[in-house]
Amino acid sequence: MKLSTRARYGTKAVLELSLHWGKGPLLLKDIAQRQQIPLPYLEHLIGPLVKAEIIKSTRGTRGGVSLLKPPGEIRLSEVIQLLEGSIAPVACVDNPESYPRSDTCVTHDIWAEVKRAMYGVLESTTFEDLVERQKQKEALKQLKDR
Repeated sequence: MKLSTRARYGTKAVLELSLHWGKGPLLLKDIAQRQQIPLPYLEHLIGPLVKAEIIKSTRGTRGGVSLLKPPGEIRLSEVIQLLEGSIAPVACVDNPESYPRSDTCVTHDIWAEVKRAMYGVLESTTFEDLVERQKQKEALKQLKDR
């Protein structure tokens, strides 16, 4: 299973904002450059994130985008579901009535387990967790580069 580019880029954008939490708004072009996201693509992701009240957009000379709440209060599941929709690997997991054999289908049960496991990881991970992981990776890279 693959997440869409939309979900991956949206996660990276929120991560970049989390890395700069409390330091003021960031310009979209800076987020795009740092996270290697095409700027036009990033511009399309901002609307849903603003509407969902995950980020806010500020106009003016000191404008840009920033998180609306602390990274520890934003779950990865929130961003993924907003941009990806359901994480169910097959449609019948979300809508068992659409599949008459769902009560007796063993694979249906497996796909439901996969969804629960994925959701568990995404729900238990905040952007603060991702910031900490990022800092650890950067520290390890610095040690290796010495």
